[in-house]
Amino acid sequence: MTTLGWYLVAAVGEIAGCFAFWNWARLDRSPWWIAPGLLCLALFALALTRVDAAFAGRAFAAYGGVYIAASVAWMWTVEGQQPDRWDTLGSAIALGGAALVIWGPRGG
Repeated sequence: MTTLGWYLVAAVGEIAGCFAFWNWARLDRSPWWIAPGLLCLALFALALTRVDAAFAGRAFAAYGGVYIAASVAWMWTVEGQQPDRWDTLGSAIALGGAALVIWGPRGG
């Protein structure tokens, strides 16, 4: 799988895991939401280890931009709240930054 593919798997795992806890803690849903939340968060962590980067910090930093864009997409597709122009612009800027961090040219 490609770097972008692993980042997408990580984003879905992290956002779904956090959303499960959100449902339990903020929306008074059953504590059973915690179990799938933990599994999703484990998937997130595992997926980040698969990113093709020489250093963990670089992989994690670039993931931040993907997380921002994926969170806005989650808000739209799962929560039904359409992003505004600032959500869209911020996501684009974050993805640009992520691309620079992970794929930017490195000196010798």
